[in-house]
Amino acid sequence: QVQLVESGGGLVQPGGSLRLSCAASGGTFNTRPMGWFRQAPGKEREFVAAISWSGGSTDYADSVKDRFTISKDNAKNTVYLQMNSLKPEDTAVYYCAARQRGRSSSTQAPDYDYWGQGTQVTVSS
Repeated sequence: QVQLVESGGGLVQPGGSLRLSCAASGGTFNTRPMGWFRQAPGKEREFVAAISWSGGSTDYADSVKDRFTISKDNAKNTVYLQMNSLKPEDTAVYYCAARQRGRSSSTQAPDYDYWGQGTQVTVSS
């Protein structure tokens, strides 16, 4: 069973940066595609970014493209989300997710099998 623990959320002013981390344990990490999703109050959970198991391929939601960067350190069993130029509309709970080993990366939440508990990101002045 894979456990995912997110960290790095907090309060930041518009235009600022945060780096989220997601530490994985309890299973093989280096062959799993990973993703980040977010959910704002009163809204559906939405895709943010995804990365292939090797880290060689990434995908982003249009709303975060060129501002956010997903990366994966297989030696540390950790996936990161670097968020720059943050906007108030980025405010949400951010979730890390993992797919089954050997699968391709995906932008669809139902394709992911394991989820973290979430970390709050608030962008406000």
